[in-house]
Amino acid sequence: MQNWLAVFIVATAVAVLLQTVILAALYFQLRQRLDQTHRLFTDLHNRVGPILTRVQILLEDTQPRISEMVADAAHTVYLARTQAQKVDRIFTEATDRLRGQLHHADRILTGTLEAVEDAGSQFNRNFLKPMQKVTAVVQGIKVGLDFFRSKRSGAPAAEPAASDPEDLFI
Repeated sequence: MQNWLAVFIVATAVAVLLQTVILAALYFQLRQRLDQTHRLFTDLHNRVGPILTRVQILLEDTQPRISEMVADAAHTVYLARTQAQKVDRIFTEATDRLRGQLHHADRILTGTLEAVEDAGSQFNRNFLKPMQKVTAVVQGIKVGLDFFRSKRSGAPAAEPAASDPEDLFI
C-alpha cells in the first residue's frame, strides 16, 4: 500500500504541476490579449478624441446660431400669423362693405324701377287712355260726317275703317 501511496502522490504532483503550467499559459495568453486590447483602445482614443473635441467645439460654436435661427423662425411664424389675421380682417371688412353697398344699390335700383313703373302707369292712365277716348270720339265724328255726306249725295255709306277695335269703344 505504500507503493500505491507514492504513485498517487507522484500522480497528484504531476497533475498539480500540469495545472500550474496550463494556468501560467492561460495567464500569459490573457496578459498578451489584454495588452493588445489596451493598445487598440489607446489607438482608438487617440483617433476619436480629436474628432470628439472638434464636434464639441462645433456644437458649442453653432449652438447660439441654431438657437438664434429657431428664435428667428418663431418670430417669422408669429409675424406671418399676424399678417394673415390682418389680411383676413381687411377682407372681412371689404366684403361687409361691398355687401352693404350692393344692398344700398339694390334699394336704389328697386326704388328707381318702382318710380319708372309708377310713372309709366300714370302716363298710361293720364295720357294714353284720354287719347284713346279722343281718338274714338274723332272716329265717331268722322263716321257720322261720312254718314251725313252719303245721305246728301245719295250714295251708300261706306263702312267705317276700324283700325283698332278698342278705338271704337268709348
